[in-house]
Amino acid sequence: MPGTLPVLNRRAVEFALRASLALGCDIQPLSIFARKNYFYPDLPKGYQISMYDRPLSVGGHLDVEAGGQTRRIGITRIHMEEDAGKLLHEGFPDSDRKSYVDFNRSGVPLIEIVSEPDLRSPEEAHAYYSSLRSALVYLGVTDGNMEEGSLRCDANVSLRPRGQTALGTKAELKNLNSFKFVQHSLEHEIRRQTDLLSRGQRVTQETRLYDPAEDRTYAMRSKEEAHDYRYFPEPDLLPLQVETAWIDEVRDRLPELPAARRQRFVREWGLKEQSAHVLTASRPIADYFEAVATAAGDGQAAANWVETEILRKIKEDKIEVRQPGDIPLAPERLGKIVVMIKDGTISGKIAKDVFEMVYATGKEPADVVRERGLGQVTDEGPIRAAIDSVIAENPGQLAKYRAGKTALLGFFVGQVLKATGGKANPELVNRLLKERLDRS
Repeated sequence: MPGTLPVLNRRAVEFALRASLALGCDIQPLSIFARKNYFYPDLPKGYQISMYDRPLSVGGHLDVEAGGQTRRIGITRIHMEEDAGKLLHEGFPDSDRKSYVDFNRSGVPLIEIVSEPDLRSPEEAHAYYSSLRSALVYLGVTDGNMEEGSLRCDANVSLRPRGQTALGTKAELKNLNSFKFVQHSLEHEIRRQTDLLSRGQRVTQETRLYDPAEDRTYAMRSKEEAHDYRYFPEPDLLPLQVETAWIDEVRDRLPELPAARRQRFVREWGLKEQSAHVLTASRPIADYFEAVATAAGDGQAAANWVETEILRKIKEDKIEVRQPGDIPLAPERLGKIVVMIKDGTISGKIAKDVFEMVYATGKEPADVVRERGLGQVTDEGPIRAAIDSVIAENPGQLAKYRAGKTALLGFFVGQVLKATGGKANPELVNRLLKERLDRS
């Protein structure tokens, strides 16, 4: 707010330290806040508090999987600054232009993560942005809501002739707020610059905006060099010195990040790579899965239930999962359902019904099975009676089976399970059926 003096927020510094340490950056012994002077209508005091030549941290990297290989993307620096307001434009770039200013984010602390020019395609940029968001959400430094402005991306694009090392003039794409927009805007900008250079024209250094409706970029303003901002040390904030003990404390509390957790899920729980990717995309879902797997003693079975049934319920019920407890079904109860399938108490088919009832009522799975009489039938007598009945009702299918069409075994299994209300043990049904069908 104009006329008020800034005060450094300790919690914001801690969040910045988390991100810096997780990305392998070196925390600088002394960082200095700077005043960046320029006039934008979304910063009414006429300057922005940022860091310039003495950022909080430098170096670091993020490993990104793209195109079937792992690429290491370097991190140049991470610095702290304050957010500006939000400009809403209508009619751009046409003549009937209107702009609106939302000041709600003005002064909110943020970090800017500057990457090295290591990205070589829009697909890699998409993967980098997605991986970075996932890591930052895991760290708890942002909710990652791109639509609300919690995470935004500015992308610099420059082309160079094949075989040359010097990068060409860059254009900056400003305020991209989705993975899809990042990729599409870069694809368009590459086409635009390629067209200019192929016709012997030059690329102008400027800031551009992306219009997703028309899938094109257009000029917002010319890009001045950094010294034109007239940086100087912020007189109202002291230089920032972070004690080594605090850095060590923050490092010790860092959570396991998505890439490391994926590898561990594959190694310790025996998950397939695809399942590990799905389950680690969200930290609370990963926590929930691990609690289910621990209760069930079976990682892949737990993964199957979480991927299919739990994620389906979350989508159907429009649940925002910020922590495992936001999911109505306790992970321990889902683990018990998995155990009941494994020990033969219930069949896989009946387990789906038990899941729905436990999810809706919060009851213990064992109580639901007992109250509804859903226990699996393992007594051979009733199963043999059902087999005899099914065979008697399907003489034509029996004849085809005995004539060599053995794939019909699946048909008979399904009919017996249907006749027993899905309660018969499928393995027992298979064995007894084969004995009966193969009998002349």
